[in-house]
Amino acid sequence: MIVTPQTVETFWPPNMPLTLSYPRIPVSAILKGSASIFANRPALIDAGTTWTFAQLYEAALRFADTIKRLGVQTGDVVAVVMPNCPQFAVAYYGILLAGAVFSPVNPLLSAADMAYQLNDAQARGVIMHDKVASVVEQAVRQSSVQWSIVTGNGDAALSNSPFAADHPWGSAGIPQPSSSLAWISFAEAIQRGEAREQEPALDPSRALAHLAYTGGTTGRSKGVALTHFNVVANVLQVAVWQTGLLPRVESGGLMLPVTAANDRYTVQPGRGSLINLTPWFHAMGIIGYLNVQILYGTTMILHSRFDPGAYLEDAERYRVTSLGGAPPIFVALVRHPDWTRRDLSTVRGIASGASPLAVEIIHHLEDRLPQALVVEAYGLTEVTMVALSNPSWYGGVRKVGTVGIPLFDTACQVVPLDDPTAPALPPGEAGELLISGPQLMQGYHRRPDETTGVLRNGWLRTGDVAVLDNDGYVAIVDRQKDILIYKGYNVYPRELEERLFQHPGVLSAAVVGKPVLEVGEIPKAFVVRRPGVSISVEDLLQFVNQDLAPYKRLREVQWVDSLPVSAAGKVLKRVLREEN
Repeated sequence: MIVTPQTVETFWPPNMPLTLSYPRIPVSAILKGSASIFANRPALIDAGTTWTFAQLYEAALRFADTIKRLGVQTGDVVAVVMPNCPQFAVAYYGILLAGAVFSPVNPLLSAADMAYQLNDAQARGVIMHDKVASVVEQAVRQSSVQWSIVTGNGDAALSNSPFAADHPWGSAGIPQPSSSLAWISFAEAIQRGEAREQEPALDPSRALAHLAYTGGTTGRSKGVALTHFNVVANVLQVAVWQTGLLPRVESGGLMLPVTAANDRYTVQPGRGSLINLTPWFHAMGIIGYLNVQILYGTTMILHSRFDPGAYLEDAERYRVTSLGGAPPIFVALVRHPDWTRRDLSTVRGIASGASPLAVEIIHHLEDRLPQALVVEAYGLTEVTMVALSNPSWYGGVRKVGTVGIPLFDTACQVVPLDDPTAPALPPGEAGELLISGPQLMQGYHRRPDETTGVLRNGWLRTGDVAVLDNDGYVAIVDRQKDILIYKGYNVYPRELEERLFQHPGVLSAAVVGKPVLEVGEIPKAFVVRRPGVSISVEDLLQFVNQDLAPYKRLREVQWVDSLPVSAAGKVLKRVLREEN
């Protein structure tokens, strides 16, 4: 069974077409359009500082001008290494306005992993937050990066940067070329740039907008190449799905019509607000919690870390209209004493992603907020962000335990696990999920063999095991890949297993994910000890976890006499998961 919009038309958004028209425009047109129609509306609120849509666009134009005078050319890759903050949004749109390619870097990576990504992406410049500057500097020294821009918390208000006085600027306000790396203050970069309209000379259908890195089962990252067309298409698919409105392009800007409130949908352009914790270096963050929200004219309240009490306090203060993020956020919220005390009557939409949301938590959310719709969706970096979703409108059929149906112009099918070229399986049979649509990546950067392995005849092999029901709704039942998800972050068992094998007391080991409601999954190791060697759990954890980012760390060890293996000698991790 191949599921398309035509096959699930019964469950389709009311009065919406089955296919959309996707304009060939750069991603920056999203901000340009919203800066026009939502000019003085708050776009970002960060630690008491407010940025309007017009201010955000002006700063992005100035930033684009600066990096172009630094020598950035159309198609150059610029890396961004920072947590969510207004400067991230400015840098992101500034990079795209300059015609360059945005490449996000997880700020929790080690210097070695950062260096690998910078080199693989062939990044020309890097923009960083001073919180991670020491690690980024180590990575930059091992790369071909030519210049860096550094920001700090004070730059969020465009105040004088603590870096501004000590960095070399040439007569034109831009550092003169030299053999050493140029370090530039973010605040001064904004102040020195001109707020002039940028029209990058690029073909949106072919030019890359994002080079976003995702990992495989070994943990070695791969660059996912996404064009401006891919990004705009996915943003529009989500926007129309969630608002029931068709966008238009006017004066080079992409806009959703601002109309009278449509009570059938949870999202009302120009009227929404939310608290954002989803990292913008992640696919769900940069698409769903930046670009989509900018298009909606949503006011985003940024929180640098998750504090359930502070989150609920701001949710009441700013009268948020939606809640969103990874499942651990919702687990913590429903268990906090303020969950039942705060006024959350304005919340209309609850969106969960990154990993499945426990049915128990869904029921908690529905009981507490009966006026809100809880919507689960499915995606991955290789499809820009999302491909499947449950309905986001009142009266739509949402099936708990499923990730919904394909979005506009998207199709999916389930094929046998041992033969992805075989005909699609019927409903009820588990197999690998394949997806096609305009949001599919162009391929893995500089990895043609791996691209060929997952992209065939317009279909993406997701590596996820799924089952269709008779209506075409998709349920994800397992992952072929061994990646586990801890607090929304990918953790790669192979990386931990390699460290385990380096310990002289370990004979054999396998790492799997153990479900823990508060965080999703924790890495748990099943270990066979080497005879005659003394070793404790504490010593082994310390050995494995040294120099690892916190989210990657091994959390639990279970001693076993042997590991279950197949006839071919492959460890049966399914059996180990069942023992958790």
